[in-house]
Amino acid sequence: MPEDESSFRSCFQRDRDRIIHASAFRRLKHKTQVFVEHEGDSYRTRLTHSIEVAQVARTIAGALGLDPELTEAVALAHDLGHTPFGHTGEDALHALMRPYGGFDHNAQAIRIVTKLERHYAEFDGCNLTWECLEGIAKHNGPVVGELPWALAECNGAFDLELHTHASAEAQVAALSDDIAYNNHDLLDGLRADLFSDDEIQALPIVGVCYAEVDRAYPNLDPYRRRHEALRRVFGVMVSDVIDTSAALIAESRAQSVEDIRHLGRPVIQFSGQLWAQLQDIRAFLFTRMYRAPSVMEVRAEVSKIVEELFPIYLGDPRQMPARWHADIEAAGNEAALARIVSDYIAGMTDRFAIQDHVRLTGRPAPTGHSIPI
Repeated sequence: MPEDESSFRSCFQRDRDRIIHASAFRRLKHKTQVFVEHEGDSYRTRLTHSIEVAQVARTIAGALGLDPELTEAVALAHDLGHTPFGHTGEDALHALMRPYGGFDHNAQAIRIVTKLERHYAEFDGCNLTWECLEGIAKHNGPVVGELPWALAECNGAFDLELHTHASAEAQVAALSDDIAYNNHDLLDGLRADLFSDDEIQALPIVGVCYAEVDRAYPNLDPYRRRHEALRRVFGVMVSDVIDTSAALIAESRAQSVEDIRHLGRPVIQFSGQLWAQLQDIRAFLFTRMYRAPSVMEVRAEVSKIVEELFPIYLGDPRQMPARWHADIEAAGNEAALARIVSDYIAGMTDRFAIQDHVRLTGRPAPTGHSIPI
């Protein structure tokens, strides 16, 4: 809905500020990135990941002459819709919601900022700008085919032009996500002893960066050496995106954001060579980290938590807190009720989901350590 302009901040700054003040944003503090949040204070959570993505995104946007506030707002909001236990929780909830339209974390982020945040007197959600909503919906590219129901609902109200690419700012947010997790997952995997410094030195980009550090700082403390090497990996990715994207923007001859949207291809990209090298890093992380045997054991345990909470709440929705009861009473059918239950479970933190499962089933909490993203 229309709002008066602020005298001291732009509309995109206001978007960013409202995202930061959202309850869903705070709850990211206790949601899985790779490791369950209580397994160690040094591991990334969804919150610290989102902050790192936003920092990278602002840097790239500034270098390319884009709007840093819009870029930052999309980056901070991109993971708002994640369930407890990362993609493992999402997979379990999607399977449970399949009869009712499924579940998608990107669509859920849109639902949160347009419906579920209920703090303001005049509107539900955060009343974000169209450009910010578009960026959250399409930062990974055009959305075609059958839409997730939550995204279809939002698109019916705002027409986000889902068949086109998003703004360059949203495209920056998407690649900043790749940069952040490729870098910090290597560091967190090393910290968790899932693999060694020697092993990742066989990877493209990484080995070159370790060699640079060894030449510049012989006999450096192993932990400082690791950090110096991986910050160079970070820098290689950021520099590549800036250089490649600057050339693509110039080549496109785009004169407006509408030109960017209708170009038919993204203008924010890695170079072909670096993209190929990143596939090797991703394949390594997938095998050695996201699908490590210890991780897979816990994946089954936490999937069961979501799988068992859903029917409990669907069968007795009054088990949910009182502030949800008005929505429950207004639900006209089982699909509407299931979507309310899905909203509630998706909003849980890892810690709360585990505690609620113990409370409702009487069974002990899982004992494993790492959870796949």
